[in-house]
Amino acid sequence: MSSTQDNPQAYPIGTPGKKWDEADKSAWLAMQSVKRSYQELVLSKVLALGETFTLEQYGALSYDPNKYPLYAIKSNDWQPNKPIVLITGGVHGYETSGVQGAIRFMETQAQAYAKHFNIVLIPCVSPWGFETINRWNRAAIDPNRSFVDNSPAEESAALLAYLAPINADIFAHIDLHETTDTDNSEFRPALAARDASVHDNWNIPDGFYLVGDTINPQPAFQKAIIASVAEVTHIAPADDNGKLIGVDMTQFGVINYATKALGLCAGLSGAKYVSTTEVYPDSPLVNDENCIVAQVAAITGGLDYLISL
Repeated sequence: MSSTQDNPQAYPIGTPGKKWDEADKSAWLAMQSVKRSYQELVLSKVLALGETFTLEQYGALSYDPNKYPLYAIKSNDWQPNKPIVLITGGVHGYETSGVQGAIRFMETQAQAYAKHFNIVLIPCVSPWGFETINRWNRAAIDPNRSFVDNSPAEESAALLAYLAPINADIFAHIDLHETTDTDNSEFRPALAARDASVHDNWNIPDGFYLVGDTINPQPAFQKAIIASVAEVTHIAPADDNGKLIGVDMTQFGVINYATKALGLCAGLSGAKYVSTTEVYPDSPLVNDENCIVAQVAAITGGLDYLISL
């Protein structure tokens, strides 16, 4: 296990021991480039779903409002007696299966579950991050540490504003993510450089796992999701220290984070049932399609559990 402390020059931007200033952030931004199309890979699919579901544009990124509109997809015929389920993808734009898994769920499964739930799904919280394959936004801010009052990330702020009228009524929230090899090769070194801090690299878990909420873990809910996903892909085993990404496992395939204290998307509401998925797309045992299917299985496994209550 290595860390950026072993090589303080590991990241090419910034001065060791000093937090990034605006010039450093500008230098980082200049390194970024568009690598794929939000319009072609995401927005076209979202707009096609408008024939079946209700689409609501809840904003647009100031970087380029025409290029980066923000959409929610809602089940039709909302009824007050049905619980609200929130599904989010693409909070970290580089985590591909979260975006595509959210869309695939709406394409293939959502109509059946809409009989039981009012569904609101955000397919891609961070479209600039999706196009540039980034964890951060253009201002070098992590949207998934920014679901707080007066959020510094416009992606997070826009979603919080949109959900505000229903936030207190959200019953369940499943947030779709990935853990990739670039977490160690790019994103953690960049974080250490930006914050002038040390971030030890961790062993990337080979397989799917979940992150629950430390103060509201709902272990049976998490177990049901793991069981559903295990039918389509492998679950990450604990490392030699009995941990996943440096955190103690609470049950097979599950760790917990302080979602609200950390400003995570999973902590944005008062939902009783909350889970964050983590797919490992770099595993030799999976491909892109399997990762998407795993995300869908996570959603359906969680919803099936809620229906059974």
